[in-house]
Amino acid sequence: MLVLKEAKDKRNQKTLVILLLLIFMAMILKKIGYALYRIWFYILVSLPIFLFFPFLLLTTVSEKWYPQFFWLARNLWATPILYGMGCPPGVVSEQKIEKGKSYMLVANHTSMLDIMLMLYISKNPFVFVGKKELVKIPVFGFFYKRVCIMVDREDTRSRTGVYRRAQRRLNQGLSICIFPEGGVPDDETVLLDSFKDGAFKMAIAHGIPVVPMTFKDNKKRFSFSFFSGGPGLTRARVHSFFETKLLSEENKAVLREEVRRVILNELLKE
Repeated sequence: MLVLKEAKDKRNQKTLVILLLLIFMAMILKKIGYALYRIWFYILVSLPIFLFFPFLLLTTVSEKWYPQFFWLARNLWATPILYGMGCPPGVVSEQKIEKGKSYMLVANHTSMLDIMLMLYISKNPFVFVGKKELVKIPVFGFFYKRVCIMVDREDTRSRTGVYRRAQRRLNQGLSICIFPEGGVPDDETVLLDSFKDGAFKMAIAHGIPVVPMTFKDNKKRFSFSFFSGGPGLTRARVHSFFETKLLSEENKAVLREEVRRVILNELLKE
């Protein structure tokens, strides 16, 4: 009986070792899958830029050619990236963006896919307002600094200059896009960070409607954590617009919190 018990214990130990090895191998394969998914993303980001570089460069020579650059970025860069990553967009709109009209586009920010999804949603050409640090991203940064409105949030003069450049772009019939959280929270458990004033102050100053959007799945599909993400539907809701023509700068805090509440309530439904 003792011999049989020892043999059974050895079999159990061997089974446990094999099980632990299988779990370990599964974890390794999962991390390899995440890494390959990331590499594939950067290939998709870079390849169209290299393929269409002469055309992209040509359309950045003059601001009057920006609509042509936007068309290239939207149709030959952003859309192929979303579908190539296995993240087809699913967009529901409560109100339609009118052709030829300027807007302030705002959304929650959790992923690099936010840029592509925003480009996919709006057929109207718009200009991103973003951190100057993004210029350091290879390939992407080259065009970012040529077509976007960059802001150094530590420099008061830079923030003031943003309003002048935004006014010039709005006079050209373009829209403006700002992610009002001011960046992606380091803590990924944060559902929606507090909003900065910039987008709402600018919208009121120029009398343009604010278009709130909720991006529901981008954090799940491609967060800033390296070993995460995966294919799936990227849902977005374009909410009813907030008009600003009758507002003054004193109303910016109320507008900011109302817009944030709309986006937060949509995220809480998940």
